[in-house]
Amino acid sequence: MTRDEEKILCKTPTPGKAPTRIPKWKFDVVRAAILTLVGREGEVYFTDLPEKVGALLDAAARAELGSLAWHVTTVKLHMETVGEIRRVPGKGRQRIARA
Repeated sequence: MTRDEEKILCKTPTPGKAPTRIPKWKFDVVRAAILTLVGREGEVYFTDLPEKVGALLDAAARAELGSLAWHVTTVKLHMETVGEIRRVPGKGRQRIARA
């Protein structure tokens, strides 16, 4: 990774929490996988996201990504903030769906 690599500012819905910058390619790969999952399955449990996203990525992307769970959470929170996905209301495990 080079210092001039393009990065995306990932927002969070948590008030007062600073946004995080991640490389654009990582953001794009994880975002596309999340959109594929919610498009195909309708609703996805948040706890299942890292495993399901990982299954959609090739071995090289998984190896270069680093912490898959961290990146999935960061991108998911940003997608909630900008209105691409939403949390499904209800009790129990957190579920996400297309907004």
